[in-house]
Amino acid sequence: MFPERMRALRTGARLSLPELAKELNAMAVPYAKRKKTASQIGKWERGTTTPSYLEVRQLAEYFGVSLDYLSGRSYDGFDLSELFSSSAQLTFQTKNLNATARAEIYALIKGYLSGRAQAKYPEEFNLELELDEQTHA
Repeated sequence: MFPERMRALRTGARLSLPELAKELNAMAVPYAKRKKTASQIGKWERGTTTPSYLEVRQLAEYFGVSLDYLSGRSYDGFDLSELFSSSAQLTFQTKNLNATARAEIYALIKGYLSGRAQAKYPEEFNLELELDEQTHA
C-alpha cells in the first residue's frame, strides 16, 4: 500500500523523482541524516526497497498526510458525523473548513443521503466515475 500511496502523492503534486528528492533534501528536519536520491525514491515506489521510519515521517510531513495514511492503515466503519462534530481541524483541497462550512457540508451530506433513500436509486447508480474524472481534470 505504501508504494501506491507514495506514487499517488508525488504524481498528484506533479513532481518528478529528482524534484521530490531535491524537495526532501531541502527540508530543515533534524532527523534527516542522509540525502535522498531519485533512484532511491523510485525503489520505494516500486516496492523493491523500504524507507526507514524517519524517511516515511519526512514524506508524511512533506505531503501533509499521516503516517497511517502512508502505511495504508484504514479506518473501517468510521462515522463522518463524528468527524464533522469533532474539534479536529478539517481541510478540503488545502482550505480550512470553519464551523459554518462544516455545518453546511454536514447538512449537504445528510440531505443527499435522505434524498437518495427516498428516490430509491438502483444500487448500480453511483457517481464515482464522474467524481474521479473531476478530481483528475
